[in-house]
Amino acid sequence: MRIVGIIPARYGSTRFPGKPLVELWGKPLIEHVYHRARQSPLLEEVVVATDDERIFHCVEGFGGRAIMTSPKHTCGTERLAEAAGLLGLADEDIVVNIQGDQPLLAPEVIEELVKPLLLSSEVPMATVAIPVENPEEINDPNRVKVVLDREGRALYFSRSPIPYFRPPGKAPLYLRHIGLYAYRKEFLDLFLKLPPGELEEAEKLEQLRALENGYPIAVSITRYDCPEVDTPEDLERIKQKYGGEA
Repeated sequence: MRIVGIIPARYGSTRFPGKPLVELWGKPLIEHVYHRARQSPLLEEVVVATDDERIFHCVEGFGGRAIMTSPKHTCGTERLAEAAGLLGLADEDIVVNIQGDQPLLAPEVIEELVKPLLLSSEVPMATVAIPVENPEEINDPNRVKVVLDREGRALYFSRSPIPYFRPPGKAPLYLRHIGLYAYRKEFLDLFLKLPPGELEEAEKLEQLRALENGYPIAVSITRYDCPEVDTPEDLERIKQKYGGEA
């Protein structure tokens, strides 16, 4: 069984065009993510999947591996699945979807992400979450929350505050979802054949498709945050908060 990390990357981001190539601490954003992912001892290989030659040549320029994928994909998961096929991955292999906008990705979180799939053959998909420390995030629709059952599997993901807290009593532990995923290759192919659900379309959260169709998602709780760069403002916040840490 192989465990391979794939970083879907496109140039035409609506909120931040050219994001993978924007400079951070003297290197393009995608290079930070790639090298951090390569530090994970679990990943046999790390590949950038892109439809843009500028990104392709950038990755090859810093010594990484990139593959060209179709420009027709509507989401990163479709690009991920095409790349997994081009790499010749088998049904039982594990595909790790690494976001190309997480320059502070902790290699340790990849082990936490993949662990549920290694422990149980019944788990088709996994992700990670972190306890919310900043109360403002609870009501922020850009910070996705998740609630779990007692086995550590997702009950629901939402942009709204979940669970709802009705005092008195002890406030619940809120968990913020981190957008990293691990799939068995066979399930990744199946996932893209599933019809989008009403909850997915309402929340604009693709992972809800699995839950709506009855497939479990294992969620590991991590202490490693992975700040995302969605906008130029996010990039500036990371520069100010972390200095030249990366």
